[in-house]
Amino acid sequence: QVQLVESGGGLVQAGDSLRLSCAASGRSFSSYDMGWFRQAPGKEREFVSRISGSGDSTYYSDSVKGRFFISRDNEKKTVYLQVNSLKPEDTAVYFCAADSRPSWTARRRYFIEDGYDYWGQGTQVTVSS
Repeated sequence: QVQLVESGGGLVQAGDSLRLSCAASGRSFSSYDMGWFRQAPGKEREFVSRISGSGDSTYYSDSVKGRFFISRDNEKKTVYLQVNSLKPEDTAVYFCAADSRPSWTARRRYFIEDGYDYWGQGTQVTVSS
């Protein structure tokens, strides 16, 4: 079983930056691919970013590419999402997710909820204009 706890959200102004963190439990963290999703009010949850267990491979949605950066520290069992140049449309609850069997996950599932088997409770990011 894997538990994920997000932190680092808050109320910021447009153009500001935040660093979101996701602390994981479990002994096999370095073997998990990790992802970030977000859900804005009244909208479906959408993919933001994914990182491989080694950190060598990263993926981003077009809407955040160049502004958001995912990283991980396997010693600390933590994945980060650096969010820069925030816009009001980035306002959402940000969720951390884990794919505990990435070698079995087809690439097309990297970008959808079905590609992950553990989820955190989320952290709210609100961007004012």
